[in-house]
Amino acid sequence: MEGPLTAVPAPDAPLTGADLAGVPVLAHGQTFEEMAPGSRFRTASRTITETDLVTFVTLTGMNEPLFYDEAGSLDAGYAGRLVPGALVFSYAEGLVMQTGVIHGTGMAFLRADVSVQAPVFVGDTITVVVEVTESRAASSGARGVVTTRNTVVKRGGGVVLVYEPVRLIRGREAVPGDSGGV
Repeated sequence: MEGPLTAVPAPDAPLTGADLAGVPVLAHGQTFEEMAPGSRFRTASRTITETDLVTFVTLTGMNEPLFYDEAGSLDAGYAGRLVPGALVFSYAEGLVMQTGVIHGTGMAFLRADVSVQAPVFVGDTITVVVEVTESRAASSGARGVVTTRNTVVKRGGGVVLVYEPVRLIRGREAVPGDSGGV
């Protein structure tokens, strides 16, 4: 057979680094240089389910009546099964990661300011709008510090959470395994 498939080893042969060198990576994140202040994108959406809520509060130990049953939420004055802000933040981060924007380029989550704006309930669907607010070279190495404003909105209900993560992101000239200072 002629063409590019002739370089692929037999199915039973182990793949080597040399075999993979010419195969493009399907998902590769942006470098800090590609993250220009003012650039924006949005994530896919996700509906938060009863199972999500129960699993999250069980795993995190948030054994608060406010989250355990609808009566706890209603007694506190909410109109349905309240979801912890920590779950909303976690799912928002998951939605951002699913975009692939920092796949292979993210090096560290340094910090974040988080502000809960409105309640989220079981059955609400959220999405995240990400805007780069700052991108600068780090003090050493081929990496940069990128700050974004991530606005979580629920379908039909406006802004529910805003957070501003600061991340260490590889640069164009980064060497694999390079993890020097900020």
